[in-house]
Amino acid sequence: MLFGQKSQERNDRVPPGQTLTQSWPVLHYGSVPYYKDMSQWDLRLFGLVEEEFSMSYEDFMDLPRKEFANDIHCVTTWSKLDNVWEGIAVSELMSKVKLKPGATHVMLHAEHGWTTNLPLEDFLQETSFLGIRHNGEWLTPDHGYPVRMVVPHLYFWKSAKWLRGIEFMPKDKPGFWERNGYHMYGDPFLEQRYDFD
Repeated sequence: MLFGQKSQERNDRVPPGQTLTQSWPVLHYGSVPYYKDMSQWDLRLFGLVEEEFSMSYEDFMDLPRKEFANDIHCVTTWSKLDNVWEGIAVSELMSKVKLKPGATHVMLHAEHGWTTNLPLEDFLQETSFLGIRHNGEWLTPDHGYPVRMVVPHLYFWKSAKWLRGIEFMPKDKPGFWERNGYHMYGDPFLEQRYDFD
């Protein structure tokens, strides 16, 4: 099925109001970061943790990788089925950090100060991961190179591109799009697109 055609069959893979696409549309706010020197990249884990730390790109790429398969759904009404990714499971990353009591939410921090929020239980799901390759190819800068979060059960704006930090928080607070009218949670099957949904 091509982009622009409505799904003729509504099944458990296609949320209401979505249109299937074979392509991968590029949508983001602000400019695309391009990395010439990966020694300048790191991933910071901070907030309600026993010890905050930063991981270099080299250390991150040394973590064990897995293959993940999923469908993705954008709040702008496109869905792309049967994606195959390579990435690092959240559980692998969490083996490096000890949470303090009271952590309930996560704020993902990306380049240019972009943020998005998640309940901790959603971040920790076994289907959530930090993606580096998509359908056999390295992520392009437009799609989040070198690392993007992937949380496939929520609308795709929750899968932050250009990830640089993961903050563990004692309560929920809105990220960039959530402050600008998007839903705080973003379940595609409940059509939680905007703050009034």
